[in-house]
Amino acid sequence: MTGGPEPVDADARKELEKELAELRAERDSVAATLRDGGGDQTGDRADQADELMRADEADRLNGRIREIEGRLEEASVAAPPAAGTVGVGSSVTVRFEDGTESTVRIAELADALDPGLVTGDSPLGKALLGRGAGDTVTYETPEGRATATVVSVG
Repeated sequence: MTGGPEPVDADARKELEKELAELRAERDSVAATLRDGGGDQTGDRADQADELMRADEADRLNGRIREIEGRLEEASVAAPPAAGTVGVGSSVTVRFEDGTESTVRIAELADALDPGLVTGDSPLGKALLGRGAGDTVTYETPEGRATATVVSVG
């Protein structure tokens, strides 16, 4: 990203808060099935394996919860990008190596129904963040390294 905290638009914040609530509920459900660790360990190996799987799932959920909480906390202190600088929420026109131009919107969360959306953590999104008109960026694609030039930032 730009090296500093990135803002989150209102729609993305709602989605992150919704996911956070769902993850917390799921974690509480999984945690309720775990033994306290010091209790009777008389179950067979299948019971012990199931317990380990639930503990791993609880760890995974806790990790994602921490990630979202950190992102929301970071966003709460972030200032919007400077005028003319690409940031989350910016609309950017880029010219690719083959001469085609495309306008994309930098967003926090992916949306399969919006082909003009690029997430800030995608290769192109990362390359564009913090850049301005006239800057050329390099990023990785499945076909190899590619470059694009920022035409304008809206």
